[in-house]
Amino acid sequence: MEAYRSALILGYGRSGKAAERLLRAEGAETLVLTGETAGDAEVAKALADQAFDVCVVSPGFGLDHPWISMIRTAGLPLLSELELGWSRHRGKTIAVTGSNGKSTAVKWIHEALAAAGKRSAIGGNYGIPACEVVLDHPELDWLVLEVSSFQLETVQEFHADVAVVLNVLPNHLDRHETMDNYRELKARIFGPAGLPSAVCVVPVELLDELKTAVEGDRNWVTFGAADGAEYRYAAARIFQGLDPVLDLTGTLFASPTIGACTGAAAAAVARVAGISFEAFESAARRFEPLPHRLQQLGVHQGVRYVNDSKATNLAATAAALRACGNRIHLIAGGLPKESDYTFVKEILAERVRSLYVIGQASRAMYLAWNAVCPCVESGTLQEAFRAARSAARAGDVILLSPGCASFDQFRSFEERGELFERLFNGLKHAGDDAS
Repeated sequence: MEAYRSALILGYGRSGKAAERLLRAEGAETLVLTGETAGDAEVAKALADQAFDVCVVSPGFGLDHPWISMIRTAGLPLLSELELGWSRHRGKTIAVTGSNGKSTAVKWIHEALAAAGKRSAIGGNYGIPACEVVLDHPELDWLVLEVSSFQLETVQEFHADVAVVLNVLPNHLDRHETMDNYRELKARIFGPAGLPSAVCVVPVELLDELKTAVEGDRNWVTFGAADGAEYRYAAARIFQGLDPVLDLTGTLFASPTIGACTGAAAAAVARVAGISFEAFESAARRFEPLPHRLQQLGVHQGVRYVNDSKATNLAATAAALRACGNRIHLIAGGLPKESDYTFVKEILAERVRSLYVIGQASRAMYLAWNAVCPCVESGTLQEAFRAARSAARAGDVILLSPGCASFDQFRSFEERGELFERLFNGLKHAGDDAS
């Protein structure tokens, strides 16, 4: 990718700052505009007064944002910060996208690469911008990128040596509108046509759909639990054909939900990237789960508390319910990203003893779910926690798995999960009176 003499940067969060740092290190002039410091008039003036080579876009700016329309009308190319950073990387790249499980997958892959003696670093949607990673680690063997659909909206030439789609489930439909749009965005991780050497690792059940979303020949590798998958999960092991290649017994990845997705995908990555299965197995046994993702907080008076605040879509909530047994008191709700609440009714009826809904989605969730399990509109997480604690008995699970974004009542899913953890810790320090 070419070097730029001047660039307009939209957004000045961590990715915008990283893009500015990289561009300035290359001698480019930059102008940063944010929603807090500028309006339409300032954008129009900047486009009229200065001949930019490119506009680097924060993932927070959707394609329907008025500024994006103005920039396109001016003929200025749009570029994702992810692609800018990736283009400066001299080693190989593994890129992972999906509706759920991305962060856990890239962490495991990175740690397996390190166990194999490779110089590896994580970037992208994981929280460390790609521009920052390549500036701070210029001699990497492998760049492992977590990639979101928001980042893929503005990529042009981005492609990886190994591109992984973990799953495509209803998510971000408030921005992408339809599942067809969302699926096509996810498929952009495979890069433009003319790249037959890139390896595309996909769920076996999505192979045909993803094939139709891209042009040109690709090197497809499939994974999953079905017999047709090239890398198949069964009984805590991954098989390639009839041969067991990865033993996940006793690890986070041994459950059918995680093993058939992340476990089988990781085995495929190991083979195509030329990394030993032993390195992946060793990394799995040492793996420390990320916070707010089915995080086991502990047991109090026989009740287990699980923090799954990262579950920001209903498919993730369904996966959490499958992982937590059938005596669950569920806390859900927040800022909705989808409007169809019906597809989780069956698993709610099977596994949930009581349900406490909070935030902006609470009324819609109550109306959709009250007929299948006892449901209470609690309003806040604190009130939901108190009510769930009163209802739970020894052997039960209290699960925070919201199925929604957090931004109606919290600044982030991390803040939401941290409050849940504080409420749990308060049980032991205030005479069993959490508040």
